[in-house]
Amino acid sequence: MNVLATAGVSCESHNRYLNGAMGEIPADQCTLEIWIVDDRDEALALRLIERARKGPDAGARPWWRCRRCGEWLEAQFTVCWQCQTERDPLDD
Repeated sequence: MNVLATAGVSCESHNRYLNGAMGEIPADQCTLEIWIVDDRDEALALRLIERARKGPDAGARPWWRCRRCGEWLEAQFTVCWQCQTERDPLDD
């Protein structure tokens, strides 16, 4: 959800806390669902989710540079520690 929110894709999570009820209710009704609020964002959301699932590309830089303050940050950080600017999810 953070990847989508950072990209400006409005979304909602549903069934977030139902895995504890598995067995009492069917398993297919307990899985987390992410609902995209605006259908026009669906293609971008799918691309971002797939990219996040794959992880970084082979040979990708392990660091990223904040577009606001220029600070270099390790790849696992999604927000700049210095100025709190969120990383653009489409940047490497």
